[in-house]
Amino acid sequence: GESSKTMSVPVVRRVLRGAVKPVLSLSYEEANRRAINLYRAWYKYLPTMLERYYLDITLAQARAKLREEFLKNAHVKDPRIVDMLVIKGNMELQETVEFWKQRTHVMRFFKDTQQPRSSDFITRFYEGHL
Repeated sequence: GESSKTMSVPVVRRVLRGAVKPVLSLSYEEANRRAINLYRAWYKYLPTMLERYYLDITLAQARAKLREEFLKNAHVKDPRIVDMLVIKGNMELQETVEFWKQRTHVMRFFKDTQQPRSSDFITRFYEGHL
């Protein structure tokens, strides 16, 4: 009686293995396609964004930063994680397109792309970064 009601741990693992629900995509290829589409959407919006937010960076710098941000997560192969990153990226894009962000919020994204701080004291002193 009692032992027939409970399943062994390996049986439970086998049953639950396929039970993990996908976020959006059923496979890595589908999730990757979504990520590429997000990259294209950002890439197309960059010239407009630079103009609307009066950003002091070139289009080439903006595109390099976009590429850098996407390559940071190139190692992720789990479609659920890729989907979550794509969802977050879409939210950021919508907030930027709808002008829900202020210029400083957008500039924070490009902070690392701007001139790296010099290491010698005099240069940092003149730049006001002590």
